[in-house]
Amino acid sequence: MTQDIRLAISPDVPRVKAVTDAAYHHYIERIGLVPAPMEADHAADVAAGRVFVAGDPVVGLVVLRTEADHLYLDNIAVHPDAQGTGLGRRLLAFVESRARELGLPEVRLLTNAMMWENQKMYERYGYEVVERRKEGPYDRVHYRKRPA
Repeated sequence: MTQDIRLAISPDVPRVKAVTDAAYHHYIERIGLVPAPMEADHAADVAAGRVFVAGDPVVGLVVLRTEADHLYLDNIAVHPDAQGTGLGRRLLAFVESRARELGLPEVRLLTNAMMWENQKMYERYGYEVVERRKEGPYDRVHYRKRPA
């Protein structure tokens, strides 16, 4: 299984959905809602060139949105079978490298306040909390990091 990170193509869409669903499904009971990444239009994100994947078959992915003053990490997902292998760390490093390539000064992301594991991970990798706010039914913690 190769771990190269590449731009997703349309045949990857079913696997992008499967990995996202597998990575987030266990949060449904905890937060009482389907996590937003599970409801994303994966085909549209892939068609727009926003999805980068790792593995063959795909076991990890990031969804990136390029904004005027930052790179927005819309989703990062690692299949449970590949968690603990360092893939999440490699995907985050890819995101930071991408921001530098694009000349963007920071990466921004958010996570649900009930996803404690994610909060610990982002803080461990140098992301700082910007704010916590309710957005509709979601209680979200917003982060940013200025890549070195």
